[in-house]
Amino acid sequence: MRILGIETSCDESGVCLIDASGMCGIDFKFDILGNALASQAALHAQYGGVFPNLAKREHAKALVPLLETALRDAGAASLRPHPATVPDLHTILMREPELQEQLEPFLKTYERPAIDAIAVTTGPGLEPALWVGINFARALAIAWDIPIVATNHMEGHIMLSIANETGLKPFEFPALALLISGGHTELVLMRAFGEYEIIGQTRDDAAGEAFDKVARLLGLPYPGGPEISRLAASARAHPRGDTSRIQLPRPMLREDNFDFSFSGLKTAVRRVVEAHQPLSNEMKLAIAREFEDAATEVIVSKTLRAAEHFCTPTIILGGGVSANTHIKDSFFAALQKDNLATLLTPPPALATDNALMIALAGYTHAVQKEFVEPHTLKAQGHVQLGLQR
Repeated sequence: MRILGIETSCDESGVCLIDASGMCGIDFKFDILGNALASQAALHAQYGGVFPNLAKREHAKALVPLLETALRDAGAASLRPHPATVPDLHTILMREPELQEQLEPFLKTYERPAIDAIAVTTGPGLEPALWVGINFARALAIAWDIPIVATNHMEGHIMLSIANETGLKPFEFPALALLISGGHTELVLMRAFGEYEIIGQTRDDAAGEAFDKVARLLGLPYPGGPEISRLAASARAHPRGDTSRIQLPRPMLREDNFDFSFSGLKTAVRRVVEAHQPLSNEMKLAIAREFEDAATEVIVSKTLRAAEHFCTPTIILGGGVSANTHIKDSFFAALQKDNLATLLTPPPALATDNALMIALAGYTHAVQKEFVEPHTLKAQGHVQLGLQR
């Protein structure tokens, strides 16, 4: 089954075509036929964060070229012998005129590709950005007469973390997924494929959001996570005198639940910054290290406590923050020491949002024929990953 994945939940536009077979856990295999991605990070960096309407505009500009690239890489972009008449897409794309302007000539130029289903992110994410991908998928589904699968962005992160180059990594259920990104921090108990229960989540800022806000306090560029990690790694390699005395709180570390809170940690950093103006480079290094240490200690400790409580032999780490080397190393060290569980992580290059994860997650529903009518698709900015089936 060939699945076209479309991702526009935040500031990455992605289109991916895979060929998959089997069922999850039973001879599941896949090949990546074409995969194209466009990041808006540099564009949003000048504003210190993602602007939803700017992201929406950039998605509309990027999707058709990405689709063309993915299909060409897959050898699935066949030119029509004569220009074709396409359905009127104005009603679907009335809010995306730039997308319509590019898509109609594309559909007139290229033959319908050999695709069995379209998987598109419907949430969670930024609603203006989500709508661009949804309307794009609706237009393609109608023009090509291809069914659609509504795909949960967080399920995509899980699927990418448990996948290897051609199938699934070996693991056992129940599994515990820690999904950490700029918009989410949640612990998800996974008893079987498609069965998800959120057992803990952030009560305020997400982990990635906290990294970005602390980076802003230190005068570091967006995205802040990699910058904080770079400074923290330098501080660990070359500790400097009295600055090592900085101590930040570990929020909710001892509370009898599996929830997180990072807003207070960010506020504690602000107080340290205000008390040490102007900030020296040594102080920035020390703050970055202590902040990353504090966040990591809370994340790792609460996750391992949940894994022990639910007796999960597998821990799945997913989302953009899963690329953080210190967090991953801390997990591996703790798990090796206690032999508690196996840790599954995505390749660093695929930790951030992409369309491969949407195609993979979409396949698990398409193979069950869990299709939806194009007109029923809606952007769900805050939808949770619950019991899906």
